[in-house]
Amino acid sequence: MARGSDGMTEYGLGVPLEDAHGRLIGDLRVSVTDRCNFRCHYCMPVEGMPWIPREEILTFEEIERLVALLVGLGIADVRLTGGEPLVRREFPALVARLRGIEGIHDLSLTTNGYLLEAQAADLVAAGIDRVNVSIDSLARARFFEVTRRDALDRVLAGLDAIAAFPEVSPVKVNAVPMPGFDRDDVIRFCDLARERGFQVRFIEFMPLDGDRNWTAEQVLTGAQVRAMVEEVHPLLERPREPHATARVFAFADGRGEIGFVNPVSEPFCGDCNRLRLTADGRLRTCLFSQHETDLRGPLRAGADDAELESIVRAAVWRKELKHRIDEPGFRPPARTMSAIGG
Repeated sequence: MARGSDGMTEYGLGVPLEDAHGRLIGDLRVSVTDRCNFRCHYCMPVEGMPWIPREEILTFEEIERLVALLVGLGIADVRLTGGEPLVRREFPALVARLRGIEGIHDLSLTTNGYLLEAQAADLVAAGIDRVNVSIDSLARARFFEVTRRDALDRVLAGLDAIAAFPEVSPVKVNAVPMPGFDRDDVIRFCDLARERGFQVRFIEFMPLDGDRNWTAEQVLTGAQVRAMVEEVHPLLERPREPHATARVFAFADGRGEIGFVNPVSEPFCGDCNRLRLTADGRLRTCLFSQHETDLRGPLRAGADDAELESIVRAAVWRKELKHRIDEPGFRPPARTMSAIGG
C-alpha cells in the first residue's frame, strides 16, 4: 500500500481507520444535542450556555449517513450522548435508524436519567443495547449541589425503569467524585451496585468544567476512591478489555461491579480507539482536541461518501498521541463538555 504526501496510507474503501500511531479506530461517540436540563458545574456554568442554533445541529438523516459511513470504515460501537440526548425530540426514532445500520455491534446511550422513565420502553423497542445513567450523588442535598436540580428521585425512577428490561445489560451508573465527595458517598454507591447488580463507575474530574476552575488538587483519584471501597468491601479485579476506559472490579462476596475511569491519574491514551462527532457535525479525535474537522459543511455542500471518507481518514491520521492533562503547556479545549458531548 502506497503512502500519500501526508504520510497517510492510501487505503481502499472499507479498510479500517488507523491513526499515525498504529491505533485502529472502532468506537464513536455521537452527541445529538448540546442542550441539557441539568447544570452540573463540572460541565457548564450556572447561567447556562449559548446553545448551538438549531439549524446548525445535524438532522437525524445526517447523523445516520455519517454513522453509516464510519461503520463502513470499521466503527463497531456507537454511543449516543449530549448534552442530554433524551431532550432531543423523537430521540427513539434516531435509535431505530441507527439500529438498522449493518455492522453496529453495540449501540448505547449515556443519559442523566431525568427523562428516562418515560422513554425507556421506546428506547428498548428501538434497539438500544446498553444504557449508562449519570448520577453524581445518592444523597438528595448533594445531588442538588452538583446538578443544580432537585431531581434525584426522578433520576432513580428512570434507572429503575431501564433496569426492568433484561435485554439492556449491563446497566451502568456513572459518578464524578467532586470536591466534598466522601466515604459515605462511596458506600452508598457500593450499596446500589451490590443490591441491584449494577456496575457503578467512578470517573475522575477532568478539566472540562464550565466555570474553568479545575485544578489537579480537586481530583479525587480512582486509587483514593478504591481505597474507600476496600475499607468495607474487598474487590477482585476483572481482566481489562482492549480499549476499555474503566478498570473493573467485582465485589469478592457478591454481585455488582465497581469501575474506575482514571483519565487524570492513569491515562489510557495508548490504546484509545475513539472518535467523537459533535451535535453540529464536527469530528473530534480526542476529548481534549484543540482542533475539530468539519463534516457538516461538506455534507451539506453535496460531498459524496468518497470525499467524506477522505476527510475522515486525514483527521484520524492526525489523532493525538495523548491528552496531556496536567502536563506543562496543557490547554483545555475551547468547548465545554456539554458542547463536545459526553
